[in-house]
This record gives sequence, structure tokens and C-alpha cells, in this order.
Amino acid sequence: MHFQILIFDGFDELDAIAPCEVLQNAAHAKRGSRVELVAVEAAVEIAADHGLKVRPSGLLGLGRKPDVLIVPGGGWIDRSPRGAFAEAERGVIPKAIKSLHDSGTVCAAVCTGAMLLAAAGILKKRPATTHHGALKDLEACGANVVHARVVDDGTVVTAGGVTSGLDLGFWLVERFYGSQLAHKIEAQLEYERRGTVWKSAT
Repeated sequence: MHFQILIFDGFDELDAIAPCEVLQNAAHAKRGSRVELVAVEAAVEIAADHGLKVRPSGLLGLGRKPDVLIVPGGGWIDRSPRGAFAEAERGVIPKAIKSLHDSGTVCAAVCTGAMLLAAAGILKKRPATTHHGALKDLEACGANVVHARVVDDGTVVTAGGVTSGLDLGFWLVERFYGSQLAHKIEAQLEYERRGTVWKSAT
């Protein structure tokens, strides 16, 4: 499995780093798995919402497309000039998300990263969730809002606000590697999953 976590100017740190750590633990257990923090455009360093500076390891989809793309949020609710709202307005990231989704990549989002999936046009009439402060925006984009910690609709997976990135990470481990490994990593990280994982019947 190849996971790419997209980072961009103003992304929320926990949205990206929490699932990254969970999935890196899974990658250590599963030979051949890879987890990368990537950017949509070349950048030496990217500044997150709370000041953390991160060096991406590569470009989104470069070489071969990821099996799973994870998109963090940040900066949506206050309409910040940095973050998900600004990136939705700019349009580059939504276009890249749409292209990857159309080519078969599972697209996942944490918090208001779901709004970037919505801007890509892949959440219309689909169940999804996001940070509670953006649920009305998500609904206005045509998504069917589900009040759950993680919402899995097959090729699209969304999670609620900030710390739910941990639960998204664990759900992806369970979905692709099984519940035994997910439980083992829970013990390693001393974290107990919370909330509901809502799964589409299809």
C-alpha cells in the first residue's frame, strides 16, 4: 500500500501528523507499505497553521499514484488566507484530488480537508463528515452529512475535526491490514479509538 498525505501552506498539524504516525507504524509491520508527506507543487518547506515547518518528501502522485490520499484541513472556518479555504479558492489541489480519484485512488480527508474533496466535486450526493463548524458548508456543497467520527463510502473516506485523524488512521489500518494490526498499534500508541465508523452499504 502506498499512502500519501498532502500538506500545504496553513494545513493543521494534527490533521496530517496523527494519521501519518498511525500509518507509519503499520508500514513498519507490513513490508512494501509506504507513507509520504507530499506537496502538490515543489517546496523546500511548508509552514503549518500553528507554526510547525515541514519538509515534504516529494510531490503528490509523482512516480506512481498513491493507493490512498489523505487531505488535512486547517484555516477553513475562519476563512484564513492560508489553509484549506485558500486552497479551495486557488483550485490547484481540488483539481489534483479529482484527477487522482478518477484514476482509482481512495481519497480521505480529516477535518475541513473534506471541503477540499467537496471543491473537487467528489462528495456530491455522497455521505461525508467534517469539523462540526463546517458541516453546513459541506451540506451546501451537496454532500449528505453523516454525524459520525469516520465516514467510509468506499473510494471516499472522511473524518471529523482535528483529533479524529487518529481514528481515520486506525480505520484505514483496519480496512487495509485487518483489525489485529490496528489493535496492536492502538496498544503501542496508548490510544483507544472513539466515536462511530459509519460504512456505506455499497
